[in-house]
Amino acid sequence: MSEYHTPVLLDESVSALIGSTSGIYADATFGGGGHSSEILRRLSPEGRLISFDKDSDAIANRPDDERLTLIRSDFRWIHNHILNQGYKDGIDGVLADLGVSSHQFDTAERGFSFRYDAPLDMRMNQEAQSTAADIINGYEQEELEKIMRLYGEVDNSRRIAQLICKARENAAIETTVQLGRAIESALPKFAEHKFLAKVYQALRIEVNQEMKSLEKFLSGAAKSLKEGGKMVIITYHSLEDRMVKNFIKAGNIEGKAEKDFYGNMTAPLKAVNRKPILPQESEIASNTRARSAKLRIAEKA
Repeated sequence: MSEYHTPVLLDESVSALIGSTSGIYADATFGGGGHSSEILRRLSPEGRLISFDKDSDAIANRPDDERLTLIRSDFRWIHNHILNQGYKDGIDGVLADLGVSSHQFDTAERGFSFRYDAPLDMRMNQEAQSTAADIINGYEQEELEKIMRLYGEVDNSRRIAQLICKARENAAIETTVQLGRAIESALPKFAEHKFLAKVYQALRIEVNQEMKSLEKFLSGAAKSLKEGGKMVIITYHSLEDRMVKNFIKAGNIEGKAEKDFYGNMTAPLKAVNRKPILPQESEIASNTRARSAKLRIAEKA
């Protein structure tokens, strides 16, 4: 499993998640199975774990453990599945690691990384229809500019969109190399990789509708928890971290405080840690992909 993906903030997240070793928990982002395996290691024979992933490659990492139910699904549907599993009174905790797995980045043909000459794919669910190439070649300039600005916080997003639209007039942009060539003139000197990472992040988020999935997941996960149940979320970029922080604070991704008739906050969760937990320097040294991780913990009110 470590070859597939090295789990981030493993001890911190699982320790925050598990209250009772005989409880019922969910790992909403199974991936390489690192967090799920650690949860199972700490559970008693009576404990149960429901894990989710929409990537068929991830499903192949399933450990042989009768306490585990592994469901191939987008985590946005978590509440439906928890109810279908018969846990109508709720579960004891939900964990989600929102990062892209090392396997997805390192498998060239998946198209998640500009390090390889590969098709512009980026689908986490390989059965989904829309790819990054479809977006690059099909979106209007204004739409491309918007996703670059919102999802990648790309400097000069208008210029990037213009260059893409100009390049595709001659031939469709189908590969990572072709995309790199199309926007090459706008890449900042000495920071090409950082800039490209933002472009790829924006495309990946749009391909997989990650922000919409996250919003539905947060709402569904909160509904799925028992009173006192824990929500444990690991984020990797400012957009998703802001959404998680706002939801914990106010019960919505905008962070708008809503009160009942008596003036009490109606948010379903309360923050356990005011500031996010960050990886230790030793973890970052051994796994550089942990450097941007933030762990937020909340409890069902």
